[in-house]
Parts: sequence; structure tokens; C-alpha cells
Amino acid sequence: MSDHPCADRRIQRQVAVSACFGTFLEWYDFLTFASLATWFGTLFFPATDPVAALLASLGTFGIGMIVRPLGAALFGSLGDRIGRRTVFLITIVLMGGSTVCVGLLPTYAQVGLLAPALLLLLRILQGLSVGGEIGGAAVYLTEHAPPGRRGFYTSVLQLMGPLGMLASTLQIVLLQHWLSEAEFRDWGWRVPFIFSALLLAISLKSRLNLHESPIFQQLRARNALAKAPLRECLHDRQTLGRMALLFFCISAGGSILFFSAQVYTNVFLKTVVKLPAADASALVMISTLVLLPATVFCGWLSDRVGRRPVLLFGLFSGLTVIFPVFQGLLHYGTLAEPHLGALLGLLLLLVVPLAAITGPQTATLPELFPARTRYSAVALPHNLSAGWLGGMSPFLVTWLSVRFEHPLAGLAYPLALLALASVVGLLFLPEVRDRPLDT
Repeated sequence: MSDHPCADRRIQRQVAVSACFGTFLEWYDFLTFASLATWFGTLFFPATDPVAALLASLGTFGIGMIVRPLGAALFGSLGDRIGRRTVFLITIVLMGGSTVCVGLLPTYAQVGLLAPALLLLLRILQGLSVGGEIGGAAVYLTEHAPPGRRGFYTSVLQLMGPLGMLASTLQIVLLQHWLSEAEFRDWGWRVPFIFSALLLAISLKSRLNLHESPIFQQLRARNALAKAPLRECLHDRQTLGRMALLFFCISAGGSILFFSAQVYTNVFLKTVVKLPAADASALVMISTLVLLPATVFCGWLSDRVGRRPVLLFGLFSGLTVIFPVFQGLLHYGTLAEPHLGALLGLLLLLVVPLAAITGPQTATLPELFPARTRYSAVALPHNLSAGWLGGMSPFLVTWLSVRFEHPLAGLAYPLALLALASVVGLLFLPEVRDRPLDT
């Protein structure tokens, strides 16, 4: 970076905006598919068995989660060998292009089995690109962050998931409000995907103006780049141990809390509590809006008191409140007159541990690992944990509740994972707040 402070700040702002906007696009694209998965059952699969068609559609969505670690391994290795900026450009084009193509696909009624085959292929490409983007964005942004302010500076990246979810949901709600059901089924569902072309153009223009990470430039100048970064990660005992820490502790805790606080609460309120859909969505949306400044605050706090205490607080507080919160939602939501204020208060209780994890998370991930293998070491365990442990949450929570015929039985899964993450964190999580990033 330039020696001039103003130039440094300008570059840092440019990097932050570009990384965040690209990650917003990744989440918008990824979650738009999730929001419309139920519609895809009738659009892209045989309509003779509606249940089978829905399961096939949800399975197509799930494949994107399953291939995320493959994308992390591929693009993480490339990021350590050829540069962060180049991979950033590849992943955004891959995600944006495949998403626009979803909006242009012919349906099953038009081309038969070719339709679901093409949809599956595009979903795989989406999953691969997300695996390369998430984790890589954390590395790139942290390597540009000002010393002593990494937690605050990088916490904004964690806002992109909730914002992408809000933008995707709002757009679909408005389209369904403006269009008849027949119009939405015929062509309205295509609009969010085709709109991605505009977001892709803006993001690509922004990323083309970016510079390579200064730390990667230093490694290249010293001829110190890793030739086989993933293999080097797996053969270095400390790096491998910290990858396991990331998998079982930080990423597992973050993904489980995100699912519990931002995804499952909406499902639970609508299907178990039987709250009107509009009320449930409004309550979760308010909690999401509160999450945004809370995340930035926790990132700032981790710069003051350290990453470890904030992360451990998030894990243990999440483990403590998750069951009472859902128990309270069931109680106050099933009263003759549901107590909306109490329901909102309970949802905000879940926001606190989630913010405590996500606020410091972006900075912590790169701080755990050496520069020459950082992209690979961050991307693979993070996407394995978020894609597999977090991705399995909807299925396992639902299955456990049905299996034991109790609406709260499914919480055993997030409770078990949070308990494991808390113990692992307490025993093995190091303090990395002031660790130099160029070593």
C-alpha cells in the first residue's frame, strides 16, 4: 500500500466496499435460490408427484451446500498460489453468471429432464463459487485492515449475509404482491435471477479496480509462495490443529447460531407456533436489523478486549439461551392473544450471542494462520463446517422434532454442537488480536 495515510484509507475503503458488495451478491444469489426452492418443484421436476418434486428441488438446493468445500479447496489453493484478487474476480463471475442463467432456464414443461439437469449444474457452480468467496473475502479484507482496528473494519463483511437475505426476501415478497400467482409462476420468478446481471456488473467493475493484497505481494517478491498450499496445511501440525479449531468451534458456532436465530426462528414461528406469516416475518426482520449494529459493535469490542473473550461469550451465551428462547416463543406465541413484544425480546436474546461470534469472526479466521497458506487454511474448514454442519441443520432439527414428537426436540442438534464448540474454544482457542499478518 501507499506510504501516504490518505491513500491507505482510500484503498482500505475501496477494498471494504468491493469485498462487501461482492459477498452481498454471493448471498443474494445463493439465498434467492433457497427462497424459490419450493416453486422449482413444479417448474423443473415432473408434477405427477408434488412431494417428490419438492424433495428433488430441496435436494438441488442442498447440493450447493455439499460442494462448497470443493470450491474452498480449489479456489483456496489458487488464492495462495496466484493471488487473492484474481480468485476474487473468478468467483464473482462464476456466481453471478450462473445465477443469471438460472433465470433464463427452460422449464420441465418445455424441455423435459434437461431442465432439472441444467438447474443442478448451475447450482453446483453456485456452490463452488460460494466456497471460494466466503473465507477468501475474510482473508483479503483482513490483510488490508488497519492495525488495531481489524475487528471493527472487517465486521462489516458479516452484515452481508443478513442484508442479502433481506434483499432477496423483500424482492420476492414485492413481486408476489404485485403479480398474480399465475404471472409469478410464468415469468415473475425469473426477475430476481436476471436482476443479478446488474449487481454482477457493478461488483465486477469494483473488483477490477482492486489491487492485490500487500501481504501476497510481499510473499511473491520474496519468492515465498506455497507451491501446494493445501498439502502444506495438512502436513503442518499447528495449521492442521487450528483448521480443526475453526471447523469445530468458530465456524460451527457461527453457522449454528445464524441458522437458529435468523432461519429456524421464522420457520418455527410459522409452522409450530402458528403465528401469522406476516407477524413472524416482521419480528425476524426487526431482529435482523438489530443484528447489524450489534455485529459491528462486537467487532469493535474484540479490538479492545481481544477476540477470545468475545467469541467465548458468544458460544456460552448461545448455549445458555437457545432452549429457553424457543420455549418462550412456544409459550408466548400460543397464547389466546400472542404477546408480540415478548416474542421480539426473545428473538433479540438470540441476536446477542450471534453478534458476539460474527463480529470478531472475519478478523479471527485469517489471524489464526500463516500468510503463505492462509486462504486455503481458512476457506476449507470454514466451508466444511458452514456447508455441512450448518447445512444439515434444517433437515436434522426437523427430523428430530418429528421423530420424538416434540416441537423442541430438534434443538438437541444445535445444543450439542454449541456445547462442543464451547468446550473446544475454552480449551484451545488462542488470542490472536495483535498477531502480525505478514508471517
